[in-house]
Amino acid sequence: MSTSRPVRSLILNKYLLLRACVVLCTAFSGCSSNTPPQEQKQPSQAGQGQSQPAPSPQAAAQPADQDEEVQMGQEVFNELKAKGEIIESSPLYDQLRPITDAITRAAQPQYNHPFKFYLVHETQPNAFATPGGNVYVVDSLLYFVKNKEELAGTLCHEVAHTIHHDSIELMEKRQRIKEREIGAAILLGPTRAHLLAIALIGQLHSLGYSRDVEARADLTGSDVCAQTGSNPWGLVWLFQDFNNASPNEIPQLLSDHPADQNRIHALERHFRQNPAVFGKFNQDPKSATPIDVPKNAQEVFMR
Repeated sequence: MSTSRPVRSLILNKYLLLRACVVLCTAFSGCSSNTPPQEQKQPSQAGQGQSQPAPSPQAAAQPADQDEEVQMGQEVFNELKAKGEIIESSPLYDQLRPITDAITRAAQPQYNHPFKFYLVHETQPNAFATPGGNVYVVDSLLYFVKNKEELAGTLCHEVAHTIHHDSIELMEKRQRIKEREIGAAILLGPTRAHLLAIALIGQLHSLGYSRDVEARADLTGSDVCAQTGSNPWGLVWLFQDFNNASPNEIPQLLSDHPADQNRIHALERHFRQNPAVFGKFNQDPKSATPIDVPKNAQEVFMR
């Protein structure tokens, strides 16, 4: 998801340009550190404020890669917080919280770390998930979607990326070790998770998942929506809105998640093949639940 500020500004305010350049090539340097990441500050009661469900039995044994995902997620959280983009409290949370609570209850058994949802302020309507369970919802998305089902479908899609570990797998695939730069990375001293996190920050708003990865997130996301009781057709309606929009009206959300007709057909086929799950939902957009968000909602940012 894209901001009006250059993406590199997320890196340069805290890290030297040299480190950022090394990171893109040496994320697999194997450096390690015993220093734990800074603890995340939770949104206030006026913000997120909900309690997290107890972890599933499978969550008791956390593999090493899951620990690394939490570290990556923490690094991204710290960067967004340092930039003053995370919204601590806003009336918009009142609209968001019931949807995210339901998604958390449905999706939590499929992931080893608690899902947490944060509003962030950016210019383009979007949502993005990071390793470790954090999901960020751009405030303008609540004004862009036409109904609650479209919002739920978008968030379920992002949660599905987390369930499938898509962002960390994408970062790992894109990184290649160059022997001559390993020593420099070791001298700089960041952890492997830190290196991957900086690379992730640089591409956070344009991850460019493959069509197969996006399609898989669509299907898993629709399953999560159905579990919450929210109409999974909301994601189809959102894609149809994208397809009907003129080029200058298409937000960054679409360029990050290309909504071609094949994805719509794949969702429709998934619904037909599972009538016991999806048969009760109305595919007519006129059946959607309106979303009522306050205009010019006051926002208090996390410091």
